[in-house]
Amino acid sequence: MTSLRGVLFAAIIGLAAVAPAVAGQFSPEQTTEIQAIIKDYLIKNPEVLRDAITALDAKEKAAEAETRAKALARLSGDIAGGPDGFAVGNPDGKITLVEFFDYNCGYCRRSIPDVARLMKDNPDLKVVLRDFPILSPASVDAAIIAGAAHRQLSADKFWDFHKSLLGSHGLVGKEQAMASAKALGVDMAKLEKDAADPKVRAAIQHTDSMAKDLNLNGTPTFVIGGDVEVGAVGYDQLQADITNIRKCGKALCS
Repeated sequence: MTSLRGVLFAAIIGLAAVAPAVAGQFSPEQTTEIQAIIKDYLIKNPEVLRDAITALDAKEKAAEAETRAKALARLSGDIAGGPDGFAVGNPDGKITLVEFFDYNCGYCRRSIPDVARLMKDNPDLKVVLRDFPILSPASVDAAIIAGAAHRQLSADKFWDFHKSLLGSHGLVGKEQAMASAKALGVDMAKLEKDAADPKVRAAIQHTDSMAKDLNLNGTPTFVIGGDVEVGAVGYDQLQADITNIRKCGKALCS
């Protein structure tokens, strides 16, 4: 029965594919009869539609994965080592974890303990934070201040700044970012000047461009070992990726 359904399914799909080309070969009565046969079959075998949707979904996901893999190969060095990412952890780490985040992302806030634990448990891990402010205009304002503050802060201090902002309550914007920077001893006059530097906004736009090339549309998203982990996947998943990189050089070993 499964085999028969597959054959009929293929026939229907094939007919649909060539229908525009051969439509003129049938009379209106024949066309109506063919449509009735197909409709009757689909009503009696609705699982065919489910199979078609499943097949289409798998095909689209495979195409998306292939496109993303090509983009990752092209952008890998820029994503992990570009000057506009905020590196924390071991700056010379052999393994790099990149996080695309938004300061108003609740799931990014939830991921902070996981990232902190990963850095503690993996001394050879470099984490590159990429500000991807997509949730609100306030997120863009916070990203601009973060980019300016980064010029004055060490990696450890910037990590403190990052945790402070993600730990804030309510909408995070310029005011909260300025307060966090001030608490860490940032020169506020220089901060204001740096925030107006077009290079700060250009860095944010560069990250946004890379995210679009990778077809990323949510935060947090992690890039590690040639793979992409979407969402707050948790410590265990990311640690497994790191372990695999040590084994085979990739997040997913064959």
